[in-house]
Amino acid sequence: MTAQEDRLFEAKIEDCLRLGEKRPAFLGFLDLSERAYAEEYLRRAHAKNYRFFGGFPEAERTVLGVFPDYMEPLDEEFPVTGLTVKFRRQDVLSHRDFMGSFLAQGVVRASLGDILAEEGRAVLFVKTELAPHFLSQIDKIGRVGVQITKGFTDPLPQAHSFQPMGGVVASERLDCLVAFLAGTGREKAAQMVHAGLVSVNHRETDSVSHRVNEGDIISIRRCGRFIVDMLGPVTKKGRLSVKCRKYI
Repeated sequence: MTAQEDRLFEAKIEDCLRLGEKRPAFLGFLDLSERAYAEEYLRRAHAKNYRFFGGFPEAERTVLGVFPDYMEPLDEEFPVTGLTVKFRRQDVLSHRDFMGSFLAQGVVRASLGDILAEEGRAVLFVKTELAPHFLSQIDKIGRVGVQITKGFTDPLPQAHSFQPMGGVVASERLDCLVAFLAGTGREKAAQMVHAGLVSVNHRETDSVSHRVNEGDIISIRRCGRFIVDMLGPVTKKGRLSVKCRKYI
């Protein structure tokens, strides 16, 4: 986000905090970067009674809920509704197909949570106020006929698949990990970091010496997103073994 976008987003969080002193207040859906920014801001503001929820525990797009001290931030308090989309198994629909169709109909991205698609079924999460529109007005995604109903059943469609990666790096420094993940040299990796092309845990990081930890998520523009699963042990040559997974 630009500095102006940061200020605008902070103002929205401040409004949510102010309103949340008297009644539940909500902001989002937020993407992973926005959520990370909001969490950082809320920590600085010493906010306490808040929670992020996107319809299911592993949701990537979530709504920020701020609650008065006397209220517990429960799932059912959030204005999030899950919908099931059924279509013929021979018709292949991807996340991009759903997004393109919804945006073409004027649905704002911030009103949409995760969209989980599989063969013959998709589950999507929307702001509750928009659910009637989806249920009554949408019967096609592109040229494919669909039927949308309220609610969903477990297990949910898998959100991601992963490609395992393994190798060795010189150290836990960010430029070392970026070089390994992007398949380039450390000098080029350092340039990518300084250019603002790399994020760690959804926050842009411009320090090549930033120490990467197990569990961190590294995003490299035009290369993809990766989870660092294991750092170590050290090899006989003094290098660090690393295991990661790439989102595909």
